[in-house]
Amino acid sequence: MEVFEKLLKINNEINQLYEKEQHCYRVALLGNPNVGKSTLFNHLCKMHQHTGNWPGKTVALAKGKYYYKNRCYELVDLPGTYSLFAHSAEEEVARNYVCFHACDACVVVCDATCLERNLNLVLQALEITNKVVVVLNMMDEAKKKKIKIDIESLKKQLNISIVSMCARNKEDYEDLKQAIYREVHRSFKEQSFPFSYEEELEESLKRLSKNIVAPRHNRRFLALKLLDPSVDSAPFYAEIENKEEIKPLIVHEIQHLKQLHIYQNFEDHILTALNTHLMQLCTACIQTDTSMQKKDLRIDKFVCGKKSGIFLMLIILFGIFWITLSLANIPSAYLSEFFVNLEMQGHLLFSKWNVHPFLSGLLLDGILKTCGWVISVMLPPMAIFFPLFSLLEDIGYLPRIAFNLDGYFQRSHTCGKQALTMAMGFGCNAVGVATSRIIDSPRERLIAIFTNVFMPCNGRFPALLSILAMFFTQTILPPLNTFLSAFLLTIFILFSIFLTFLVSYLLSKTILKGIPSSFTLELPPYRKPEISKVIVRSIFDRTIFVLGRAVKSAIPAGAIIWLLANIEFQDMTLLAHISSFLDPIGIFMGLDGVILLAFLLGFPANEIVIPIIIMSYMANGTMLDIQNLTFIKELFINNGWTITTALCTIVFIIFHFPCATTLQTIYKETLSWKWTCFAFILPTLIGIFLCTTIHGISILLSIMI
Repeated sequence: MEVFEKLLKINNEINQLYEKEQHCYRVALLGNPNVGKSTLFNHLCKMHQHTGNWPGKTVALAKGKYYYKNRCYELVDLPGTYSLFAHSAEEEVARNYVCFHACDACVVVCDATCLERNLNLVLQALEITNKVVVVLNMMDEAKKKKIKIDIESLKKQLNISIVSMCARNKEDYEDLKQAIYREVHRSFKEQSFPFSYEEELEESLKRLSKNIVAPRHNRRFLALKLLDPSVDSAPFYAEIENKEEIKPLIVHEIQHLKQLHIYQNFEDHILTALNTHLMQLCTACIQTDTSMQKKDLRIDKFVCGKKSGIFLMLIILFGIFWITLSLANIPSAYLSEFFVNLEMQGHLLFSKWNVHPFLSGLLLDGILKTCGWVISVMLPPMAIFFPLFSLLEDIGYLPRIAFNLDGYFQRSHTCGKQALTMAMGFGCNAVGVATSRIIDSPRERLIAIFTNVFMPCNGRFPALLSILAMFFTQTILPPLNTFLSAFLLTIFILFSIFLTFLVSYLLSKTILKGIPSSFTLELPPYRKPEISKVIVRSIFDRTIFVLGRAVKSAIPAGAIIWLLANIEFQDMTLLAHISSFLDPIGIFMGLDGVILLAFLLGFPANEIVIPIIIMSYMANGTMLDIQNLTFIKELFINNGWTITTALCTIVFIIFHFPCATTLQTIYKETLSWKWTCFAFILPTLIGIFLCTTIHGISILLSIMI
């Protein structure tokens, strides 16, 4: 019996040891925006979180696990932040996580090309814990810029582990894992901070630290935050076991600091001490060749110039449209032919199986035809457009667009970061809406969400280009017709950007009142893009994702359209009845009932608007894939289209309610049906107003002439 008890005890000990070995150690990943945090996170955890060369990519916590020496490590990718003083949502999330989530180690990723700015965050992290690993990333770029860093001296002065590496080249990850392993398994001890504040403040911190009881927390840091008037003290008191004893001591020390005129400008005293020590560190450990910095500044002088910056932005915008239009036609035609053949084969197969014509029509002429249109029209432009934008992002140009447009957004009482969300809206409004998370202010984030639909997405480009080609550029020989189409499209885009500023201003002065918030925008260094990674990332992270959501919306739309076009009532199809009902409203707007119905039925996917119009005019029970624009133009003219109708249709394509995918994303971002409905109504009212105005002006001109 005694032997059995011993064996049982040994078995329990083995089980406890196994459980201990399987315990996941928590490692916080900190860093300024755009220093390679997400790249490092993805490589360590073998996850594929989206990364890019512009600030504010990581706006929420991301978690992943990796194993090293038979131990599990949970890596938490915190929002990119420049400071832990908690003046923004990112700063507060990052500080609170490191403070209150009992991290076993903290990895601070720094950009070696601008270490002076990054070390500020390192010093603030050291205030919280001494279990810090500093990663000097982008050492290859620092070498190119002739920046010399005395790593050994930096290690000695900060008394922490430092790993130099280049995260994008997948080098030195073994050294990083080893450094994290050492810090995690080093016993916790109260550290001595690498520098001191002014003597009176240090004395107050020492007196409080002696009396605070807070296991596994830095008592000096808790004392510092309890004295700080700009900090909510409640979460810090919650970590102290003898909080009732400490509260009167805090009151006493605050009175003492007030008498010394320190408390009134508490944060200024902290920042002054931090910056002083930071300058000493930089002077001792970093040697910079200013000639390399001047090279980037010379480029930025043109790229970010008041006049040249906007001019370059317009040229790039036009270039992207022109390349997309020039290259998308061929694969689009091949895909269209593929789906036509697939539909024919489907009809042959269904006929062989004696499938009822109603069912075969619904599945093939309705659902398959609609999905085929969405894929053949939407996939090629996205597959070209998204990689081009990703290249701009990887090079480091997108933040400079935000810089160039920041003044205009400030005048509209909104945030310059809205330029980045606006840029992503060209590819897909749903993506642009999701990207609005990078804006800190809830008010400004809502404005960015509401106005993002003003940017025509790639789903609306085919309809815009078809009408432009038929009514404005068809008589011009190629390739000038493509060039002119891209130019006219750019003009319409500029008008939509102007309306974005105007509506943003009106919203900020009415239902979303407020002053524009300031933000720190880092202009990253110009980098050579990793073209293969950019293409793969843009195809899988953006193109396939957006296309999948569009197809899901198009499946029920195809079924509804086919049913409306094939079910008759009083010798007319339901499609004809509805379009007749909408005709007075459409004519008032310079359109007609068929066009309005096409927009309503195209709610799941904007790509099917033109096919529905063609189908309705031809009184055909299936959507038609007609590549001949001359035939389509004649069909439209025979049904009452004029230049005014074409212009009003273009305007309504740009300014109408968001598609189903975008509305779904808006609800996910706002968690409010009220704001989702407002996002539906706002652009629709603007579109109705603009179309009615254009129609009214055309009538007046015809009368005058």
